[in-house]
Amino acid sequence: MLNHRILSRFHEPLKARAEGRHVWLDAFDWDAGRIAGALPDVEVYVGSKLRAEDARQAARLRLVHVVGAGYDGIPLDALHPGVTVATTHHHGPSIAEHVLMAALMLSRDVLTAERELRAGRWRNVAVDPGLPFGSTLRGRRVGIIGFGETGTEVARLCQAVGLGVRAVRRDPTAPFPADLRPDWIGGDDRLPDLLTESDIVVVTVPLSPATRGLIGPAELKAMGAGSLLVNVARGPVVQEEALYEALRSGTIGGAALDVWWSGPPDPPSRLPFHELPNVLMTPHNSGHTSDTFAARAAEIADNIVRLERGEPLVNVVRAGDTRAAAQWTGSALRDSARPSGGPLPPGH
Repeated sequence: MLNHRILSRFHEPLKARAEGRHVWLDAFDWDAGRIAGALPDVEVYVGSKLRAEDARQAARLRLVHVVGAGYDGIPLDALHPGVTVATTHHHGPSIAEHVLMAALMLSRDVLTAERELRAGRWRNVAVDPGLPFGSTLRGRRVGIIGFGETGTEVARLCQAVGLGVRAVRRDPTAPFPADLRPDWIGGDDRLPDLLTESDIVVVTVPLSPATRGLIGPAELKAMGAGSLLVNVARGPVVQEEALYEALRSGTIGGAALDVWWSGPPDPPSRLPFHELPNVLMTPHNSGHTSDTFAARAAEIADNIVRLERGEPLVNVVRAGDTRAAAQWTGSALRDSARPSGGPLPPGH
């Protein structure tokens, strides 16, 4: 079952690559009832969200393949023990290009210049001697919070244009690509150093209890008035009110926000970020390129082929326990014969 609106646009190459006797259900536009009715017979589920009540009834499920790196939309505890959960990535290069673009736009104040020219006003340093100059990126310093796939790709592009790179990560001793030459990589305890030493701070960490609200009033003050914040991680990693006030008051110079504190159909924030001239707003699309999703479709298809052949899968975040699964599946199939509303197998 394919239940993902974006990946559905790549369903033909996905199906063609996953050779074999497979019946594909394109469920991205199905309602919840239709999905729930089909799931008990599904062996592979491809998507980013799955309801717990549906997961409990998916007795034949073998693989949940998440379309992306985060699997917080999958109820792991509701899946039977034999289900393997895998993820896919490939978004790093696309997000890194977005970060570089955003840093350039903020450094050159492209938003203001474009908006004023649309209104018929020529405004540059040649006609307005009071207008501040923009600045190049070369020789400035970028601080990256998180140094996984996205963080390392950001570092690669930044160092290519002459930015100095430093980063903090949970494990500062973990290896990183040999072509990267960061000034330093520190643990979480070096976040204050990164904030005070960086002209541009890029947030790439996943959202967790440890990172929720990580950037607040004290951290924004430490960055300084000329600094820029780029958030391509999750909105709640940065404290909403604190960031708005820092931008409004000039505590920091500007921000590029691709992630927010709420989503459609609600506004991205309850605060009027759209009224601030020093904010670049994008709708969580920094990784939405054909390159990202073509590579994801290929990797997911290859994992399905590996599953069929009994080969090890890649990017597994939860391995299925086949021995426990056999006992659970028999119980679940017997339970499915009961009238609707009957009790679930013990412990599920």
